[in-house]
Amino acid sequence: MRHKDQPQGPSVRVLRVGEQVRHVLSEILQRGDVHDDVLATHPVSVTEVRMSPDLRHATVFVKPLLGKDEEAVIRALRTNTAYLQREVAHRIRMKYAAKLKFLPDESFDEASHIDALLRDPKVLRDLESGEESET
Repeated sequence: MRHKDQPQGPSVRVLRVGEQVRHVLSEILQRGDVHDDVLATHPVSVTEVRMSPDLRHATVFVKPLLGKDEEAVIRALRTNTAYLQREVAHRIRMKYAAKLKFLPDESFDEASHIDALLRDPKVLRDLESGEESET
């Protein structure tokens, strides 16, 4: 019996389909199947795909290589969404073509920001003084 008060993450099926969509999109973009000048000149990494529980919506997080021209790449992906949706549905053989929503992956920027904060001399001093008091 399941308890409704416990938080539940995505099901294994939702995670598996999300990973399949990520692989298919990565392959399409890597092979240059999308005939778009921006996408042809900017290698794009598909970092994560989050599927809705009903598998009808997919949020696709992408990062252009070296973070260059991110806005232009996102715009190009959004322009070619219909083609990408058809290709994904065809290659995965889903009952419904999931609606794709492309967003920039901010996790790398957040990680860099946290790393920079941790390297700040004031923070380093506090961290070092905290280690001394534990011993």
